[in-house]
Formats: sequence, structure tokens, C-alpha cells
Amino acid sequence: MAIRTLRGHSRRTSPGTYALVIVLDRSRIIRLGRRGRFCFPAGFYLYVGSALGPGGLAARIERHLCAEKCFHWHVDYVLRAKPVRVVEVWVTEGATRRECDWARAAMQLPQASIVVPRFGASDCQCAAHLVASDVMPDRAMFASLTGDEVKRWAME
Repeated sequence: MAIRTLRGHSRRTSPGTYALVIVLDRSRIIRLGRRGRFCFPAGFYLYVGSALGPGGLAARIERHLCAEKCFHWHVDYVLRAKPVRVVEVWVTEGATRRECDWARAAMQLPQASIVVPRFGASDCQCAAHLVASDVMPDRAMFASLTGDEVKRWAME
């Protein structure tokens, strides 16, 4: 799946915070490297992260959406599971690390729950950076909870 920059944004390498909206069509047992095996119920998942290094948002999102990669983050194990789809990517640009604020906001969404405690949160004190839900997360509601302008990243 190729990605495009946000409409009207010329700098594909801008830093920022992102959320992957993931759909798992059926329940799966997924092995998360050394963390072991976990049952992921069918439904929607919101994974949040920061892209502050070289290449910014474009490089990080492209890596997440690429099928062929070495596993580096816990989310890599989830994204390789079948059937899984990334249906949307939400972003905000800026050099400030916002992923923990976004994780707390995700937990306030309707029907939000944590499947794997501390998932994606090994370098902070968050409960998790992956939040599950039975319903599609609403971007406008999420933006109001974060206080950020959360835009949809165009995917093709």
C-alpha cells in the first residue's frame, strides 16, 4: 500500500504524531516476540506513535504499512497477522512528542479497552499505546479529546 502526503503539505518528512486505525476481521492469537501469545478479539484497534526522527511521518507510516520488514515494534507483529487491515491513518504535525496524550485520549473513546497491557509503551508509563474497540473510532471525537488538529493521512 503506497502512501501520499497530506493534501497541501509539501514536506513529507515533517515530524509528528500518528494513529493507525486497524481492523482485525476475526479473533486471533498473536505472538508478540518475547512477550508471548495474546488473544486479540475481532474489532478495531487504534495504535498511536510518534515520528520525530529522520523521514518524519512519511517514513514511519510507510514502514508500518510495508509488508516486508524486520520486526522492531510490537505493532509489527499485529500488522503481519491475517486478516488485518489498516483502514485509516491519523496525524498531527509537530516536533512535540504527543503519543502518550493520544494514548490517554484513545482510552476515553467509546468501548475502549486494553488487550495487551503496556503494548507499545515500554519507554513511558502509559497503560498501552494500542487500544481496542468494538466500534470504529471517530476521528473528530478523538481530535477533541487530544486538543490537536488530527488530519487523515491519504493512503492509496
